[in-house]
Amino acid sequence: MRVPIRKPGQYTNVQRDPHMTQDKFDELSAELARLKRARPAAAAEVKRLADMGDLSENFGYQMAKNRLRGMNQRMEDVENHLKEAKIISSAGQPGVVQLGSTVTITREGKNVTYTVLGPTETNPEKGIISYQSPLGKVLMGRRAGDTVNFEQGKTRTQYTIKEIK
Repeated sequence: MRVPIRKPGQYTNVQRDPHMTQDKFDELSAELARLKRARPAAAAEVKRLADMGDLSENFGYQMAKNRLRGMNQRMEDVENHLKEAKIISSAGQPGVVQLGSTVTITREGKNVTYTVLGPTETNPEKGIISYQSPLGKVLMGRRAGDTVNFEQGKTRTQYTIKEIK
């Protein structure tokens, strides 16, 4: 049987952004520790189910093996992410939007506050945007009092930067 040759997709080998806060680093470290504690039990379950006999028709074995594979893959991903991590510090140019800045912007008289972080921590509903997002790119390097034009599709909006912390 011949295996089909697949073309790589758009998201194949995308580089992970290493910028994260100390809180995110601690969260990933805790997840890795939890996975390492849970791995021996998952491996023992695979062994127990393998001892039951015919592996080709042993659904429990297949599921346990897939769970263990997923766990191993996630552990590898988290370890690599932690090795490459660059912790965002608040030290830098005061009064300039940069990684870790909390920015208050005004649009049509309405104030909105965003924290600019890396893409791994993005949560717009909580006011956390990525420096790689369209709005984040426009805000980076600006100062309080600057007016920026933000285009999204055919809509053009002006924001005024009120405050940078």
